[in-house]
Amino acid sequence: MIGTPTGGKASPSIPLSTTNNDDNEKNKPNTGNTTTINKDDPDWKAKLNLPEKDHRARTSDVTNTSGHDFEDYCLKRELLMGIYEKGWEKPSPIQEHSIPIALTGRDVLARAKNGTGKTGAYTIPILERIDPTKNVIQAVILVPTRELALQTSAICMELSKHLQLRVMVTTGGTSLREDISRLQEVVHIVIATPGRLLDLVNKNIAKLDACRVIILDEADKLLSQDFNHLLDDVIRHLPQDRQIMLYSATFPLTVDDFIKKHMRNPYEINLMEELTLKGITQYYAFVQERQKVHCLNTLFSKLQVNQSIIFCNSTQRVELLAKKITDLGYSCYYIHSKMRQDHRNRVFHDFRTGLCRNLVCSDLFTRGIDIQAVNVVINFDFPKLSETYLHRIGRSGRFGHYGIAISLITYEDRFSLHKIEQELGTEIQPIPKQIDPSLYVAEYQMGGENAAENQQENNASASANNKS
Repeated sequence: MIGTPTGGKASPSIPLSTTNNDDNEKNKPNTGNTTTINKDDPDWKAKLNLPEKDHRARTSDVTNTSGHDFEDYCLKRELLMGIYEKGWEKPSPIQEHSIPIALTGRDVLARAKNGTGKTGAYTIPILERIDPTKNVIQAVILVPTRELALQTSAICMELSKHLQLRVMVTTGGTSLREDISRLQEVVHIVIATPGRLLDLVNKNIAKLDACRVIILDEADKLLSQDFNHLLDDVIRHLPQDRQIMLYSATFPLTVDDFIKKHMRNPYEINLMEELTLKGITQYYAFVQERQKVHCLNTLFSKLQVNQSIIFCNSTQRVELLAKKITDLGYSCYYIHSKMRQDHRNRVFHDFRTGLCRNLVCSDLFTRGIDIQAVNVVINFDFPKLSETYLHRIGRSGRFGHYGIAISLITYEDRFSLHKIEQELGTEIQPIPKQIDPSLYVAEYQMGGENAAENQQENNASASANNKS
């Protein structure tokens, strides 16, 4: 079967998803399946239910820190328990810069690479500042896509599982009646897409008069024409003494207008010395359009794919390619914006849990989606914009790990290839006959942290020598 597993409801392990019909499950505090530990126990840390340690090599994108610990920020013990049980051992650079400032209530404008811990950089200070005894919405997190909303809510719930907080996710394409029912109960944090939140606010169902924190994740997308003036309308319903925080890898010129209009002396964080992740090695292969499927088949046969994401430029091509990949005998799902929301939720959940190796998608899947097992990204269709390319390849090499991005380039794409290289200040190398597995396969990265990074530099030097 291709793509959308139909029938049945989405797995209940998708937190608060509106495809689950159990309303009580969707809006309950995080009290179940947690470790019972006295927060005053001096040995509390040793008694945590920690996940298996990730021994994969990581790049300086996440290891180049000041050596802080999460405990340095004077966080609640219950929150620290959730952080460590999530498997987060130490703050990444963006978290070190953002958490202490956000805790003071100051506006924040933060720019950092894809997959370096931006979600933790804002969820941790939000969860620390929420007062569970106040039965009002105290924080709003806005995201551009439904899948990112589900992912962010899952992270919030995991981090806050020892706190008595209620987290709600609401997006377009889901039941408004269920949202109305949940908002009649206690909700502390709302994670939403802008259109749905504004709809609930205008109906006087979601009340934001006590909400003093609003986050714009993937802020460049939220400030684009796709969400024209929706944010202005949402912010108008917030109190004057609110805190606004923007997080993204790229910021458009429109952010200046937003800052002048809504933010007060924001603290600026810019960790973008370069735009692309250090752990992603980028290749291109020149092909004719009719050769693309054959080339893809060759790549699948030669690469050691853990999980891959394959991008097309239209929803029609997404479905056609998924069928061809399935016909070749490979495990494949597809996802795009024109699918029913319950189907999208199911595909997203099944791919995250490893039930399928390959996912064909449109640019719906370029924003913030964090699937650690993805080590290969393929641009079956090459994008026209450098921003799109940057977000696509950022689905691999998450949180300092290693991956490869391969673009299939036709004659018509050659100018876009050069333009994107120039605009991003990066090198997309011609694909070699054999790709070194240490660049993207965890089992080959036994040389410690930054080992594959050194291999990347050697390969780049060799490529430069060949060109000269």
